[in-house]
This record gives sequence, structure tokens and C-alpha cells, in this order.
Amino acid sequence: MSLEKVSSNKAFGGQLVKYKFKSETLGGLNANFNLYLPPSATTSKVPILTYLSGLTCTEDNGAQKGGFLGPAAQEGIAILFPDTSPRGAGIEGEDDDWDFGTGAGFYLNATNPKFAKHYNMFTHVTVELPAVLAAAALPIDFTRQSIFGHSMGGHGALTLYLNSLYHGAKQYRSVSAFAPISNPINCPWGQKAFTGYLQGGIEEAKEKYDATELIKKLKSPVNILVDYGTADNFYIQGQLLPENFLKAARDAGYDEVQVRVRSQEGYDHSYYFISTFGADHIHFHSNFLKA
Repeated sequence: MSLEKVSSNKAFGGQLVKYKFKSETLGGLNANFNLYLPPSATTSKVPILTYLSGLTCTEDNGAQKGGFLGPAAQEGIAILFPDTSPRGAGIEGEDDDWDFGTGAGFYLNATNPKFAKHYNMFTHVTVELPAVLAAAALPIDFTRQSIFGHSMGGHGALTLYLNSLYHGAKQYRSVSAFAPISNPINCPWGQKAFTGYLQGGIEEAKEKYDATELIKKLKSPVNILVDYGTADNFYIQGQLLPENFLKAARDAGYDEVQVRVRSQEGYDHSYYFISTFGADHIHFHSNFLKA
């Protein structure tokens, strides 16, 4: 799993580097990711924050438009930007729709045999990418990890974080999300993805890939921040369902210190919204990554 450097750009005194490698987890396909290393990484190991992007996006959207790099440079935090799905698997139908298949991996491990060889973004993000970075001897302290994301990536961030806690791994210290798909078993995007990728469909997804269902059965302390915009068309259409997640968290006994869900008046689903609150999210995670 040797890394090939594709490009490098100086930003806020640090370096944003694009890498690619042949991914075993994604069935031998090439995988791209961006890694931002802050200026402090030249003298010591730094904590790492993983950003998961949304439907149709690549590893570039968050790095270029999220407004994260300046605050990350100030806080001394590295940011990992994975892709949103395998690329070039050649599976029949994977390029038919914008919300399923290429660019829409939903951060799960597929169990439908048609997709199971390649669509394993859950393991790609949580296991393979940290292992690849560690093997490359990059200046990252993997005992200090957190995760955040947008939309489909917000779903991914919440579910990867909650799964880690549920299974006692505690891989991530905190999680945040912009306009996450918070209760995907009850919205069209999630139902489409889960019935396509998972042999057990919605029932299988309920156990592992729905943040609202996961927080109902969790007993561990959590550090969660969610922002969504009241003018977000996907929120209005019932794709995001943040209220369902908030209710489940409160019913499970989590207070507003542990789980904060903020409605932001007039904001939409775009990177204008994300970049407005990007620094907030970096500072939120720095509280836990630098503790």
C-alpha cells in the first residue's frame, strides 16, 4: 500500500497534499485522498480530524471550499479528506444515479454480493487510511482522532463515531456534522442506499448505519455538534431529519453539553453554509483533540 504523491499546495503555512494508492479494501482500485498538515507538523506529531464529504463530491470539495485549513493551521490539527466512494469498479448500474453508486458510497461496508468487493468505505476510512498514513511515517498522532462531515458525510461521521463507541474502540474523541442525513432508514436517500448495498436492507442498516438508532442504545459519554440550515431544501424535503436524532439523544439521557443540534436560520445545504461554520467545528474538535 505504498503512497504516491499526486500534488502539493502550501496553504496557511502548512501543506495540502493529494495522495493515491491501490486500496485493498476497495477491491484493488486506486483511491485518492487529501491530507492537510499544519505548520506545527514540521516539529511534532499532530492530532488528526477526518472530513467526510457528501453526495457527488470527491476528496477535493472539503479541502477547497470548507474553510477548514486556516483554523486547522492555527490549532495545529491535520485534516484527512477521503473520497466518497470507490471509483471505476465497473459495476452495472453504479453510474446511473447521482445519489447511488459512484460518489455515493454512504460510508458503509456493502453486503450485497454485487457491491461487496468494492463498496467498503466504512473500513476504508476507519482502518485502511490510518494504517496507510502510519506506514508512511507521517507526523500524525493516531491516539488523537476526531471526525466530521457534510450531508451523506455527516451521516458517515456520526455513524462511524457512534459505532466506535458502541464497540468500545473509542477511535474518535468527538464528532460534528453539517446538515447530516441523521435518520437514513426513514428518508429516501438512505432507503435507496441501504436496499442497494446491504443484503439485509433496512433491517441491517438499523443495526449499524443509522445515527438515530445507534444513539438510542449507547451508554458512553459523547461529544457531538450538529448544524443544519432552516433554508436547506433537503432538510425541508425530509432527507435530513435532525429532529429525530435530537429527540433520540435526549430520550437516551444526553444533554445539550454532550449533544448540541443547532438550527441556523436561513442557511442552505451548500459550502457557503459549511464555510460559515467551519471554524466553529474546528475549534469544537480542538477542545478534545488537544485535551
